[in-house]
Amino acid sequence: MLALLTVVALTTTLPDAQVKNRRLEKNQTVAKALETAGLDDHTIGEVQGALMAAEFNFKKARPGDQLRLVFRHGVLDLMDYRRNLLTEWQVRREGERYVGRKREIDRERRIEVVELVIESSVWDAAIAAGEKPDVAITLSDVFAWDIDFYRDVQKGDRMRAVIEKVVSKGRLIDYGNVLAATYVGSSVGTKKMYRYALPDGTDSYFNDDGTSARKTFLKSPLKFAPITSRFGGRFHPIINQFGQHNGVDYGTPQGTPVWAVSDGTVTKAGWDNGGGNMVCVKHVMSFETCYLHLSKINVHVGERVAQKHVVGASGSTGLSTGPHLHFGMKRGGGWVNPLNQNFPKADPLPATLMADFFEKTADVRSQLEAQPVAAFGNK
Repeated sequence: MLALLTVVALTTTLPDAQVKNRRLEKNQTVAKALETAGLDDHTIGEVQGALMAAEFNFKKARPGDQLRLVFRHGVLDLMDYRRNLLTEWQVRREGERYVGRKREIDRERRIEVVELVIESSVWDAAIAAGEKPDVAITLSDVFAWDIDFYRDVQKGDRMRAVIEKVVSKGRLIDYGNVLAATYVGSSVGTKKMYRYALPDGTDSYFNDDGTSARKTFLKSPLKFAPITSRFGGRFHPIINQFGQHNGVDYGTPQGTPVWAVSDGTVTKAGWDNGGGNMVCVKHVMSFETCYLHLSKINVHVGERVAQKHVVGASGSTGLSTGPHLHFGMKRGGGWVNPLNQNFPKADPLPATLMADFFEKTADVRSQLEAQPVAAFGNK
């Protein structure tokens, strides 16, 4: 639940009406918000009943939700409840009763090209390009098999994507699917991929030649996080001695979602004295990965998890000096450095689908290449 940073409680008096604007506060119910706006118990009950009839789920009410109440001659005439830019309810007085309805917000889906030039981070590059920072997260998902967005990204790298945008009244609301994308960087080279629907109905990403962009393992168990301690010998400040650090530490705030880097079966999900809350997953090719110091565990032993399944949230449990994720990897029972492993790609498209692949991606291919991303160093 998000904490409310500012509480809006504005009242505007018009010649024949009074308008009150409120935001739901932390741990405040809708009924309590209506009470503080001046409604009596009977009217609160009527309004709640009208909302329920309009399929309003009170359990999903969150801090920051907006209420706009219009009173005429001291009686509630209209209330708008906005959860976000695309979800609104309206309750209107009709005679002696209140009637609620869910309002449909006009929206359209556009396909546009986004190009980012990285000076410091993908996040800042998105803002500089006039995009919402959310696009950085969307694109990091697409390149998660090839690029660690803290370790691999360099100043001057370029990214270009054909992406769906959800727009309402000319305002960007959200990003949809990435239909095609290319990344040109000094450390990772050129990566280019296209979204393609397979005959079984699933979507995946493939390179120009039909080879899969998806690998058996992700580059990182986190979308965005810097490495704070590498694999190898180091001095541990809590136990006050040198020892082998059998993994990689990522500095990240408590509560950050942690991905399973590959498909597998959960072999451990519980407390480890030094590692605190820990999850381990067994994968193919005798690999096993472990995620330590979690604040929350989302899986149980024996559960099958898919790549990118959120197994828990980062934390500072066990022998930890602060919020972070310790990520360890075993192969054949022995600890290995996760950063220098070479993982195979998933199966390529069969030859029988290549013609369909080129036909279905032709439009986005031309959009992606209309203004090709400049080769590194030739900006």
